Amino acid sequence: MSWWWVVIIVSGVVLVALYLSMTAGRLDALHRRIDAASHALDVQLLRRSALTSDLASSGLFDPATTVVLAASAHAARAVDVTDPVARGLAESDLTRVLMEVLPDEAEVAELRHSPEACAMLDELSSTCTRVQLSRRFHNDAVRACRQVRRHRAVRWFRLAGHTPWPHTMEMDDTPPSALTDR
Repeated sequence: MSWWWVVIIVSGVVLVALYLSMTAGRLDALHRRIDAASHALDVQLLRRSALTSDLASSGLFDPATTVVLAASAHAARAVDVTDPVARGLAESDLTRVLMEVLPDEAEVAELRHSPEACAMLDELSSTCTRVQLSRRFHNDAVRACRQVRRHRAVRWFRLAGHTPWPHTMEMDDTPPSALTDR
């Protein structure tokens, strides 16, 4: 075997190793991006449920509405964060309750007469928007990671290691239109 063949084979092995190293680095960066987006989503969801609890305890609503708001906020906070289906259902239920409690602009405008209520509603509105954005960023990161993990080289050389398959967060995160129409 001539030395040219040795150079060609060594060059091929180096190129394949470089490709695999770059792909593993990209996959690692995507997993870190998912972790950061997941943490940001968790923070926003907890903030939304805390604001809903504060709104329920503010005395602005009748007792039945207060109980429903507080119960759905508590359920959203108490759900197991490792179960994406149960968490999505609890968060979707909180969204549905917020839409029912704040159905139209006239009722929200009436609540805004109090400065404390106005501040709470503004903060809830911005938090609902941040929940939507955080979920989009998280789901986009998951989609990108899944796309890379589907490549044959990633599967054959097990570049993902023992990292679990990433899951999107499926939930209804539509903010009440009465809050966003300002």
